[in-house]
Amino acid sequence: MTAIEYTAAPGTPVLDHIRAHRDKLRTVLAERGALLLRGFDVGGVDGLDAAVRAFSGSEPLTYAERSSPRSTIKGQVYTSTDYPADEEIFLHNENSYQAVWPRTLYFYCIEPALTRGATPLADIRAVRREIHPAVREEFARRGGWRVVRNFHADFGVPWQETFGTTDRDAVVAYCRGRGITAEWRPDGGLRTVTTRPVTRVHPVSGEEVWFNHATFWHITSLAPEVREGLREIFADEDLPTNTYYGDGGPIADETVAHLRAAYRTATTRFDWQRDDLLVVDNMLAAHGREPFTGPRRIAVAMAEPWDG
Repeated sequence: MTAIEYTAAPGTPVLDHIRAHRDKLRTVLAERGALLLRGFDVGGVDGLDAAVRAFSGSEPLTYAERSSPRSTIKGQVYTSTDYPADEEIFLHNENSYQAVWPRTLYFYCIEPALTRGATPLADIRAVRREIHPAVREEFARRGGWRVVRNFHADFGVPWQETFGTTDRDAVVAYCRGRGITAEWRPDGGLRTVTTRPVTRVHPVSGEEVWFNHATFWHITSLAPEVREGLREIFADEDLPTNTYYGDGGPIADETVAHLRAAYRTATTRFDWQRDDLLVVDNMLAAHGREPFTGPRRIAVAMAEPWDG
């Protein structure tokens, strides 16, 4: 997938461009999956917030049911995932594990990396086509995919941050309302189990798309040294995250390797420039992050909640 690029004379306000061409931009986004607005004056984080509202017609979303460390920059604008710079973040669709997810994502380059640091994109229609029919059929036959998350004290994102509360009853009520099984562990930790479909239907085109975190959260998608370190600490059932078929059965390592290859085959990349604004249709394009050097700083906002 290559983002359609729109360029402007230096100093052209991006908000003016969005307001003047919104219908066309949204049509192209629904066809191609990503737009890169380059050379415009975005106006910093406040300008990003205004651009999100103008493009989506709604306010940015709060980052809820968190799965990765992020910092709030201002309002509902966040840093991109705060993982170490030398680690890859594999391709995924934002919040595909949730009952409600954002339709559109907005990435704003405050400061590019010195080397690498791209946000690769993969057309998830193409990903689905690359996956062997027998693999797709196995997921469908076995009820989709399942993620098991274990929240351990002093390890990873705490459940209090994920759910935005210290009230255990509130967590259970939140989970019950969204099809998540919540179990409090004897050591005070929390285990959640969520089962979702592996595909969804795009609300504009009606196309079936490969929309899930089954590959991203599988233990074999981690770097070997990280994977081995986690397995030295935890039994597989107690790993911070791992994925399964919808019926709870294990997904073979070679199947997940096939899925990773499908994403990589469908992937393209570009190098960030300062003040770039990338708009992504979250139900057409998966995104990730390359390792990088330097001060890379990308702001992220989300909009247009959708529940399929």
